[in-house]
Amino acid sequence: MKQLRQFDMLKLDVFEEDSFHLPKHSHTYYEIIYIYAGSGFHELNSCRFAYEAGDIFFISPGDHHYFDIKEKTRFAFIKFTDNYFHKHTSEGVVLHSPQTVMQHQNLKEVKPKFSEKEKILLKNAIDNIVSYYEEPLVGTSPFVFYQILSILGLTREIIGKENERSAMQLDVPMDEQIIAYIHQHIYAPSAIEIKTISDHFNISSAYFSAFFKKKYGTSYRTYINKYRVSLIQNRLRLNQVTLKQIASEFGFTDESHLSHFFKNQTKVTPRMFRHDASVSE
Repeated sequence: MKQLRQFDMLKLDVFEEDSFHLPKHSHTYYEIIYIYAGSGFHELNSCRFAYEAGDIFFISPGDHHYFDIKEKTRFAFIKFTDNYFHKHTSEGVVLHSPQTVMQHQNLKEVKPKFSEKEKILLKNAIDNIVSYYEEPLVGTSPFVFYQILSILGLTREIIGKENERSAMQLDVPMDEQIIAYIHQHIYAPSAIEIKTISDHFNISSAYFSAFFKKKYGTSYRTYINKYRVSLIQNRLRLNQVTLKQIASEFGFTDESHLSHFFKNQTKVTPRMFRHDASVSE
């Protein structure tokens, strides 16, 4: 498989392997990885996902990933650079940045769950790209870009549905823009400070807390804490990430800071929660 060169905007690799040809690695470009056939596990950053035919994964610059193949797998790797996005978005093709979807933290935490109908739509788009790929101007083809855009658009809808389910589980009404912003920036504490988020939505920082509680029926800080705790609990259940890694990921100064926050919210330490979760499985 050839690597994407700096001056290539788009590259496609379709291949079958019994064992993955690369160690765990990262790179400077984007990838959409579609599973045509086979099964195994995909390790992405700190998470490990079982995969099967019809699954799709999204890799952004800086992500680390690897495939642990259990059953011979046929892959389609669609690789592109920022230049590929910029070429088309600068021409007014899209209103929302494709990079925003590719980099969304939800895609790094859970495997996207598509319905059977959505899986057919995804496969059709992948097949269209594979069929068209040998055309000489594929990198500048609006047709191919629209196929990629349809994949990202459908995935964006899935992310929205997952955000809505998360909000419902916390008994908080859903407002797509504000809640989606919180979920997207939960790993960057400075981005969800009241002044930052209120400025982002053009709401007075002095009024924001009252506005949020009136709109959602809970305080802003309570919602942030509950959502952060739910994500940390998911990490702890995986039992593949150290407390030091979790602390760093969520912007805590160290493990002690994480433990103090978690115990204050749940009455148990992260280690106790992890132990209890492993015993109950």
